[in-house]
Amino acid sequence: MKRTKKATSLTLLGRSETKLPGAPSEARLETFPNPARRNYRIHFETDDFTCLCPVTGQPDFARIDIDYVPDRLCVESKSLKFYLASYRNEHAFNEAVTNRILDDFVKACAPREAAVTAQFSARGGIALTVRVEYPDKAASTKPAGRDGG
Repeated sequence: MKRTKKATSLTLLGRSETKLPGAPSEARLETFPNPARRNYRIHFETDDFTCLCPVTGQPDFARIDIDYVPDRLCVESKSLKFYLASYRNEHAFNEAVTNRILDDFVKACAPREAAVTAQFSARGGIALTVRVEYPDKAASTKPAGRDGG
């Protein structure tokens, strides 16, 4: 297997003194060059995600799964851990959080495709799962018009 150059642009990996960002806007998803040319899938998952309800301020707990096919860049996992942890004080609806994670992920690494699935724990007896995908397959589906077309 071919050795790759050391990723000198990574600032979090191997540094224990780094502090968690206070908000997603302060977090940075770091990337490194994709070591392969073929299509392959990368799967991240965490059961340790927390954000806050924008109405009650109560914590929402979730399992977050991120699946993607990298293009030129891959996301470094420690930076993803810090990025997801930055939501701990973020007041947002579950749907907004899931969409923002995908938007930030796509902005960071421009994958060939990506999906974020957030399974939020039950509150009030109802659990909620949000799944968003890139590219947005629903946006390419043309709705039927009034003329029956």
